[in-house]
Amino acid sequence: MNDDNITLEFSGKYDAKHSLEYYRKHKEGIGRRLSNLREQSIAAKALAIAGDPATVLDIPCGAGRFWPLLCEKQDRIIYASDYSLSMIMVANKLLDPAMAIRISCFQASAFSINLKADSVDSIFCMRLLHHIVKKDHRMTLLKEFYRVTRETVCISLWVDGNYKAWKRERLEEKRDRKGYKNRFVANRREMESEFREAGFNILGFIDFAKYYSMWRIYVLHKT
Repeated sequence: MNDDNITLEFSGKYDAKHSLEYYRKHKEGIGRRLSNLREQSIAAKALAIAGDPATVLDIPCGAGRFWPLLCEKQDRIIYASDYSLSMIMVANKLLDPAMAIRISCFQASAFSINLKADSVDSIFCMRLLHHIVKKDHRMTLLKEFYRVTRETVCISLWVDGNYKAWKRERLEEKRDRKGYKNRFVANRREMESEFREAGFNILGFIDFAKYYSMWRIYVLHKT
């Protein structure tokens, strides 16, 4: 387990109220629902590229948005972890009990996971990496993932080279550059270099909407 004590500035906001709002967010409005369906679809493709892993760690699991997808494989063993205990409690309370009972939940930081080395076949990490602006923090995360997984990592992030990234760059130019930033758009080549530096090969990637959206899921393989 990694000893580095890294806490992202926004992490503490997810109390019971915010966790419930997060759970509901992706179910409100046709736009969000369609977006969620697409994200579930590309996540399923990532798991397929990863070889349909038998044991998966969902981290951060949030309010369990991807649990139905992870439970589609009937014999899959699923662990779920989040820095916010409230998130885990909301997920267990509001999702299908038959589904929740299949999932072993525990509270942990993605930078320091309470599991032994080579504990799972794959780590499933959605909507976290684009919040980790500092390279040394990203490397701590990736090296911890390398320690815990036996084989693969499915990880989403924002990448450049598309319309949304271009728009965000224009927006950032208007903002105060000295202010705190909790999101970043990755240079694809630099991010892929960081993956290799942490000890991973890239099996493949899937874009949410090629040339338009920033979202991409990479599938990494532990060397």
